[in-house]
Amino acid sequence: MTPHISRRGKTLAIATTVAAGALLASGLSTASAQPAPQNLRALAAAPANISAAEHASLVKSAQADTASTAAEIGLGAKEKLVVKDVVKDRNGTTHTRYERTFDGMPVLGGDLIVHRTSAGKTKSVTHASSAKSVKVATGAGSLAAEAAPEGARKVVWAAQGSAKLAYEKVVKSTKKDGTPSRMHVITDAATGKKLFSFDEIKTGTGESEFSGSVELGTKQGSSGFEMTDEDRGGHSTYNLENGESGQGKLFTDDDDKWGDGTVEDAATAAVDAHYGAAKTWDFYKESFGRSGINGDGKGAYSRVHYGDNYVNAFWDDSCFCMTYGDGEGNKAPLTALDVAAHEMSHGVTAATAGLEYSGESGGLNEATSDIFGTSVEFYADNSEDVGDYLIGEKIDINGDGTPLRYMDKPSKDGSSLDEWSADAGNVDVHYSSGIANHFFYLLSEGSGPKSINGVDYDSPTSNGEKVEGIGRDKAEQVWYKALTEYMTSTTDYAAARTATLDAAKDLYGADSAEYKGVDAAWAGVNVKG
Repeated sequence: MTPHISRRGKTLAIATTVAAGALLASGLSTASAQPAPQNLRALAAAPANISAAEHASLVKSAQADTASTAAEIGLGAKEKLVVKDVVKDRNGTTHTRYERTFDGMPVLGGDLIVHRTSAGKTKSVTHASSAKSVKVATGAGSLAAEAAPEGARKVVWAAQGSAKLAYEKVVKSTKKDGTPSRMHVITDAATGKKLFSFDEIKTGTGESEFSGSVELGTKQGSSGFEMTDEDRGGHSTYNLENGESGQGKLFTDDDDKWGDGTVEDAATAAVDAHYGAAKTWDFYKESFGRSGINGDGKGAYSRVHYGDNYVNAFWDDSCFCMTYGDGEGNKAPLTALDVAAHEMSHGVTAATAGLEYSGESGGLNEATSDIFGTSVEFYADNSEDVGDYLIGEKIDINGDGTPLRYMDKPSKDGSSLDEWSADAGNVDVHYSSGIANHFFYLLSEGSGPKSINGVDYDSPTSNGEKVEGIGRDKAEQVWYKALTEYMTSTTDYAAARTATLDAAKDLYGADSAEYKGVDAAWAGVNVKG
């Protein structure tokens, strides 16, 4: 197979990888136009397509007003706000996301969102926890004899119950499959009892696929071409050469023709990863007006050829990067389109709602990446990998041609949850994500039998009621608005229902078919008001 030749600064390259490998649950051209929702209300309530400079200005302005905001919403004298993000809708409404400190200590679970009209009047406040103001003793005698764990920082734990002093320690290790781990462990400062833990490394789905000839954004360097996409924030792709640390070596090429369609050429995996990153950037930009993962117009970067026989891929907030292993025998790089979209979406979640990677919020975190990974697959419209609601359908991890996960009926994989139960928070996040994945399918396509792009689905509901879908495009708008404007670090499934209903009400109205569809889809997975 012969690589295509670059045209007008855009490179066409072969992106073929061997369709083999495994996925472990523990790892699992930019257009300026933005598709408008179908009615004027939805158009006005959709996120505004603002520049990186405008976004930075909004953040700076909000930060300058944090003291007055804290007083307005009733925070105590020792509480201070730090702006994390600002989302502006087309109608001028703003949603400012804050993190909080108390007496100089970070308040875990203290994040909140202030919703303001175009005139600057506060409409409402969304809190991550029920405690709207933190009250905790910090003076002498407030700590017991428990010594601070070595290397830990003092924090206030406010995510569950009453606020209390705590210690947060980051424990670094490597899992059995080679995935790095940075486990955050929070302990009660008075008793030493473990309160919570979550892993900073977000692992996701992984598959190798044949993507065909694809267009890449590259850059003319001093001695050839570099795999740096200047049209997408400078996103670059690096070769770790089977190492497990550092940034790696930037991919370069003499003639701007990358990869040969086989795993023997190290650039082939880079083509897959670079292409996936570009399509993901374009999807967020064109669908929601979002410029890059952080909304600041800056690209992340990708690292391929991680480790030896590493069968996974992961997102790491600390390096703001995606990392891909080469699979079993180093012959099946996990660099497919939906993998890149899944990993980059972990970054979007971290930059917005910051859903804790544990319990029900962790399942929602994983589901968000599956939802937008699937959405990017549909958006890319690649004839070699048509859009579907199947996860890992090309891996054949089961050895019988069945996909790894199903969004229409998640339990068909043998582990994922179709519906919510009181035990959902105790299930691995890759499987509790099935609840939201099933919700998204029902919201998009409805219940019952249906054929889409040659794939047959038959989605049940927990209550036996028929659900009418509102269409995938609208479902994407609802989920994104809920994620970026209403969800917080501690959002569970009940709160996710409220967040998506609020989003649907903003976009389409409380009496709309879309609002009723959101309510019905949640009822279909046993999440009720």
